[in-house]
Amino acid sequence: MLRGSCHCGAVTFELVRPPEWRNECNCSICRRLGTLWGYYREEEVTFTSGADATETYVWGDRSLAFHRCRTCGCTTYWRRLGSTPESRMGVNTRLLEPEDVAGIRIRHFDGADSFRYLD
Repeated sequence: MLRGSCHCGAVTFELVRPPEWRNECNCSICRRLGTLWGYYREEEVTFTSGADATETYVWGDRSLAFHRCRTCGCTTYWRRLGSTPESRMGVNTRLLEPEDVAGIRIRHFDGADSFRYLD
């Protein structure tokens, strides 16, 4: 079990496992946020506090909602909008303790151009 939180602690969560890899994306939002995403099925993520303490940002094709803490502003996760068969969500693994994710591969995704992994 891994535990993470935003800076102020208003949003805390638990993950059932480490991510298979962490994703660094260079799209217009991810490069500005500085996130390293870990991907999970929604049932693998439990919010232990603050699930209602976030606000969302949605733009473009309106397929994802990026959540951030209302108090400290840390980007915590994204969820898909609308009904899709896939329940995948992205969790900002920079909110985990560094020793818990040390050594986990970081993949580089070209979300700005080719929509392919560069490794």
